[in-house]
Amino acid sequence: MFLQQLVNGITVGAIYAMVALGYTMVYGVLQIVNWAHADVLMFGTFIGLLLTNVFHMPLFAMAVLAAAFTAALGMSVEIVAYRPIKSGNRRMAVLVSALGMSTFLQNLAQLVFGSSSQPFPTIEKVTYTIGKVTFTNIQLIILGITAIMLFILYMIVYKSKIGIAMRACSVSIPNAKLMGINTNFIISLTFGIGAFMAGIAGICIATYYNAVYPTMGYLLGMKAFAAAILGGIGSIPGSVLGGFVIGIFESLGAGYLSSGYRDAYAFIVMILVLAIRPSGFMGAKHIDKV
Repeated sequence: MFLQQLVNGITVGAIYAMVALGYTMVYGVLQIVNWAHADVLMFGTFIGLLLTNVFHMPLFAMAVLAAAFTAALGMSVEIVAYRPIKSGNRRMAVLVSALGMSTFLQNLAQLVFGSSSQPFPTIEKVTYTIGKVTFTNIQLIILGITAIMLFILYMIVYKSKIGIAMRACSVSIPNAKLMGINTNFIISLTFGIGAFMAGIAGICIATYYNAVYPTMGYLLGMKAFAAAILGGIGSIPGSVLGGFVIGIFESLGAGYLSSGYRDAYAFIVMILVLAIRPSGFMGAKHIDKV
């Protein structure tokens, strides 16, 4: 039973990790939390459903287009809700704007797509058994997609000029401007890359559970944010690690303790770890000298 729950936890953890990266990338550059991130994911998943039902697109082509739409929506949210008020000491205004955008997207989705849960197209499920462990082709595809997305993100952030510009902005936006970096473009691109990964994660989780609904982003976003905090928000490897830890402990708790408290385990683990290491697994410790 342990190995079975471990496999299930790794699958869900991979999705949490992809969503958590959006939170940590934006926080790393702007030092703000994009509370609308998970609702952007939800809206992109509905677009994927629309592409399949209306245009009958194949699942993988639909996933790429839906993620591209999610990226464009994420960049639009930055331009509309954050850019006009992010300068200066306006953190409360940014927080309120983020929450307002989150509420707006949820209500818009209910208005356009309805408030009830809708079945999401999936591929034919094939089950494999090794010993006492059972897994499906959908789980393998999710893990494969996660590995590909993490590799692409690594190449962008650490091996490209855009990644150098992102890391420069994360250190100091004013200094990045002095070096000739178009910081507004880099910030928008950061939102877009995080939203693209979230769009892929949304398609994965909708396919995994065969459902999509307007409030699906709330709990998923909270768990992904907990994963980002757990790993050390602002740390890309930390967010990935946090996502897998949250997924595994959630699955183990549901299997060994009670499935009724599944959603609480993510936050219990986060609180226990932060009580010992407040900066998270891989978060940097900041020492203020007076």
